Amino acid sequence: MASLYPVLTLKPDKAIHLKNRHHAIFKNAVAFFPDAPNGSIVEVRDETGAFLCYATYNPRAYICGRAIAFEEGDPLQTIKKNIRRSVEMRRSFFNSGDVTAFRLVNAEGDGIPGLIVDAYGDTLVIQLTTLGMDRLREWVVNVLGELVNPKAIFEKSTGAARKKEGLEGKEGWLRGKGDAHVEVVERGIKYLIDLEGGQKTGLFLDQREMRSMVRQLAPGRTVLDCFSYVGGFSMSALAGGAVATDAVDYDGAALERAKGHAKLNGFSEDQFVTYQQDAFDFLRRKPLPRPYDFIILDPPAFAKRSSDIEPAKGAYTDLNRMAMQALPSGSLLLTCSCSYQMDPQLFQTCVFHAARQADRTVKILQKHHQAYDHPVNIYHPETDYLKSLLLWVE
Repeated sequence: MASLYPVLTLKPDKAIHLKNRHHAIFKNAVAFFPDAPNGSIVEVRDETGAFLCYATYNPRAYICGRAIAFEEGDPLQTIKKNIRRSVEMRRSFFNSGDVTAFRLVNAEGDGIPGLIVDAYGDTLVIQLTTLGMDRLREWVVNVLGELVNPKAIFEKSTGAARKKEGLEGKEGWLRGKGDAHVEVVERGIKYLIDLEGGQKTGLFLDQREMRSMVRQLAPGRTVLDCFSYVGGFSMSALAGGAVATDAVDYDGAALERAKGHAKLNGFSEDQFVTYQQDAFDFLRRKPLPRPYDFIILDPPAFAKRSSDIEPAKGAYTDLNRMAMQALPSGSLLLTCSCSYQMDPQLFQTCVFHAARQADRTVKILQKHHQAYDHPVNIYHPETDYLKSLLLWVE
């Protein structure tokens, strides 16, 4: 039967990952590249001609195809069905109004590679990270309008992933025009989200459950929030009853936004102090500005590719060693890694070496609590990137 789409054929024995519903198609697995426009939809078959999936196609990228539908028929209807299911799942978790900022579509985590959608109140912010999804921009906006009916849709496609696809960054209003500054609530804590400008909107939604855990553990403690960005962990600690929280980040603009969040939530200046400094340099201070008995380490990814693993191991070890050395006995340390290349066991090994070097007794109390709106696709393990350890330091 003739295909409605150009056909991409895989080499022998290269179809197993697609049969297991992994979304990536690598260039070296392709036997026959179709004569198809970059960014178009193609049908993918194995060497026998058997149907495997539909995929968006970009031969300029190492991952030259992204599977968007594993069932025959209309692939756009499959994407729409997956968006609908994603929206329905979030509504089941965030229907009480106590959380008004959450991820609506989580790319491969929801079976829709190249599409990320965050809800900030009644405004949607979308990221289109692949050429194929970029070509579907207008269609995606119409589907979101039909399924969600937001007040406005803003595009913030500014991440590094677009460069790998041969795309420039793109930012602007796609439907309606909302306020560039949106106030949202996360379990009683208010945040101002800046949609326009900058690389990120500010609030790392994937750490929501860990912020709630910090809030529960904060009463009576003095907290140091390293790599604080706009102060999400700091606000949670103060809302939970921390005596004081200090925030450290090299980004002065982010710290100004953190100060704004403290004021918005009614925290006094003596409760919240910021330091514009590299967190490594801050932890080397002798002495630190004040004694802390709860330190939070949530750095950016130290290992963005496999070649970064060795230097990243050293960085994670040094960072955690300095934090452990700074803490008195009976303290808490929450340490995180968002580097996919650092698997949980390797990250824990770095923390083990840090404890030995610091000569501290360390107990793991809990491991990462996944935010419900950042599901991990069982067929696409790369979506499981974030890891955290809550430690008791003696």
